[in-house]
Amino acid sequence: MAKLTQDELIEAFKELTIIELSEFVKKFEEVFEVTAAAVAVAGPAAAEAAVEEEKTSFDVILEAAGDKKIAVIKEVRSLTSLGLKEAKDLVDAAPKAVLEGATKEAAEKAKEVLEAAGARVTLK
Repeated sequence: MAKLTQDELIEAFKELTIIELSEFVKKFEEVFEVTAAAVAVAGPAAAEAAVEEEKTSFDVILEAAGDKKIAVIKEVRSLTSLGLKEAKDLVDAAPKAVLEGATKEAAEKAKEVLEAAGARVTLK
C-alpha cells in the first residue's frame, strides 16, 4: 500500500460523513492510545498558541519615540516612577522596556497612550 500524502488524507476525510469521521476518531484513539485533544495539542503551532493564551504578564517595549519625543517622555514619566532625566534616557535608549511584567490590560493601555503620543511600541 502506498503512503498517502496529507492532501490525499484530507480529501479522503472530506468524503466521510460525520458519523464515519466520529468512528474514525474513536478507532484512531484506540489504535494509538491517545485522545483527539492530545493529538491536536501535540503540534508545535498548537503548543505555541496554548502558551500565548496562558500568558499573563507582558513587557511594553518602546521601539522608537517618533517625532514627538517630549510628549513620549511625558507619557513614560506618567506610566513609571521615573524622573525627567531617567525618562529622557529611557526614550533616548529605545528600543527599551518601559513596563515589565504588566497585566494585559495595563500593557495595552500603556501601548495605546504611548502610541497616541507618537511612539512606536510593541508588547512581548
